[in-house]
Amino acid sequence: MNLQFVVDGLLAGSMIGLGAIGVTLTYSILRFSNFAHGDFMAWGAYATLAAVGAIGAMFGKIAPIAPLSFGWPLIAAVVIGMAITGLLALLLDLMLFARLRAKGQAIIVVMASFGASMALRSLLEFIFTSRPTYFSRAIQIAMPVGFGIRITPDQIALLLLTAVLVLGVHLLMTRTQTGHSMQALSQNVALARIVGIDVAKVVRVTWIVGGALACVAGVMIGILIQIRPFMGFDMLLPMFAAAILGGIGSVPGAVLGGLIIGLAEAGAVQLIGAEWRAAVSFIILMTVLFVRPIGLFGVRER
Repeated sequence: MNLQFVVDGLLAGSMIGLGAIGVTLTYSILRFSNFAHGDFMAWGAYATLAAVGAIGAMFGKIAPIAPLSFGWPLIAAVVIGMAITGLLALLLDLMLFARLRAKGQAIIVVMASFGASMALRSLLEFIFTSRPTYFSRAIQIAMPVGFGIRITPDQIALLLLTAVLVLGVHLLMTRTQTGHSMQALSQNVALARIVGIDVAKVVRVTWIVGGALACVAGVMIGILIQIRPFMGFDMLLPMFAAAILGGIGSVPGAVLGGLIIGLAEAGAVQLIGAEWRAAVSFIILMTVLFVRPIGLFGVRER
């Protein structure tokens, strides 16, 4: 049996999982579903692309790092893109979501996120047009690793990057005072205020971390597939399915949920056809809601 779908599923799951971390943190701490989160992916990818162009204009053409298809300009541009996307998420909260949250009606914030999503997507399309673009058009030769599996150096590098980022977020959540504050706020906002937790700071960190990870997920899509304004919107359902499957508020759960969704989608493409790929996320989402609404690592609220 050809197991190539395993690599494809792990790569897709990595992108979904990185995006789902932001979704699960936003919901558990701020108590609303942010449907604009997928567009942070697209903005991050385009911000990184613009940064690569600016670096290229300053330093000229720079050879890629063998055997990868990209060099240090893209690595530096990703850091810039993460900062820009984190600040974009923070700015959107300050200008829109924070004011609506103060009114105390979650449904209004959710509907506002729909509107923000369409506005962000339309603005990207206006600035960059709807034509797909790429970080690099270089063609890599996939290396056979056995069992019918082939993988490129770019894919290996991105899987390793995902592992490093997930470990970093896990350490942030479990080994730092900020992470403990985020967990406390997700469990009980009122009690967190009473014990002196700086709620505003936790909210800022939540948006910055979520936006930065969304940027990396968008860059991964841009490196492996292509960059276009609707790239984040297409990932929205898989991200929410992964966050719910893993359990709202659980970072490891979001990543594991993303890997499960990615592998399921890739398996569906191989077994029953690509036209069923989008349906897989929906089916898994509905199954989880019926069987175990709190997800794999979720905790029932008291």
